[in-house]
Formats: sequence, C-alpha cells, structure tokens
Amino acid sequence: MYSATTRAIVVTVTPQYLPDQSDPAKSQFVWAYQVRIENKGDIAVQLRSRHWKITDGLGRQQEVKGPGVIGKTPLLRPGEMFEYTSGTPLSTPSGFMGGTYQMVSESGEAFDIEIPTFSLDTPSSQRRLN
Repeated sequence: MYSATTRAIVVTVTPQYLPDQSDPAKSQFVWAYQVRIENKGDIAVQLRSRHWKITDGLGRQQEVKGPGVIGKTPLLRPGEMFEYTSGTPLSTPSGFMGGTYQMVSESGEAFDIEIPTFSLDTPSSQRRLN
C-alpha cells in the first residue's frame, strides 16, 4: 500500500499483479490498482482530471491525461472518500507509476494533489531486502 497526503486529501494506492490477464511469453504484464481518495480537510473538493506517468522496467515512460477517473468526477465533502479500481499493462515484468489529480475546491480554487508513486512488480521480479 502506498499513500500520499496533499492539503488534507489522502490518496492511497494498492497495486496487484494479474497473472491470469498477463502473458509473460508475449511480454504482456497486467496490473490492477485500487485507489482510495479521502477528504480529511474541512472543505468540499471535486476531482476534475488525472495525470499519470507510467514507467516500464526499461525506463520508457508514457503519460495518461484525461477528465475524471473511470468516467466520474467525484465530489468529496469533508470526511468522505471515493474508491475505484483500474489497471495498466506493461511490456516488462516491473515498472512504476504515479502522478496527480487536479482538484477544485468549493470556492473554485484549482490545485493538484499527489498520487503516490507505486511499484509494479511480478512475483518473480519483486525487490527483496537481505
């Protein structure tokens, strides 16, 4: 689990390798990731857009930008949270991704919050500490 807090908004990401959707022989590796966005502040905020940076194990980067997440632009009042699950494919058995969400406060102020950078590892490529 990976977590980042920006302006009292906590973003937590839990990635999971999907062996049943992956085909290592064809260099196809797929992960799901569950995101939880919690508003621990005292003003309502709305998620307007996302900006992901996805890097494979060879350092090749792609960017994904667009409105909302999974077709939604959730409004989070103080104390509320929103969860969703999405996924990403890579051509290498490991990589990482992170980025930002653009939020708008109830007063109309636009600001970015951090999506924590998280590791994408197949079971055979997981980093181990001695």
